[in-house]
Amino acid sequence: MMIADSVRAIWCRELKCDDIAADDDFFTLGGQSVIMFKIQDAFLTELGVEVPMDQMFLNPTVASISAYIESLEAVAP
Repeated sequence: MMIADSVRAIWCRELKCDDIAADDDFFTLGGQSVIMFKIQDAFLTELGVEVPMDQMFLNPTVASISAYIESLEAVAP
């Protein structure tokens, strides 16, 4: 499964949406800090990556946060 598919599945679950496009904005979808924290936790437990809160704000779409996570994996030992 690609990172973007995993991110989309996490977002759909936490935002309670059936489908989220790659360029849908987290905040437009009703995202707020409590949901962001749950997504952050899911990234850590399910994907094994720690995504700082500032990166969640800087990358508010599935496409952008997936690219950020992929960049982390590229430098991971």
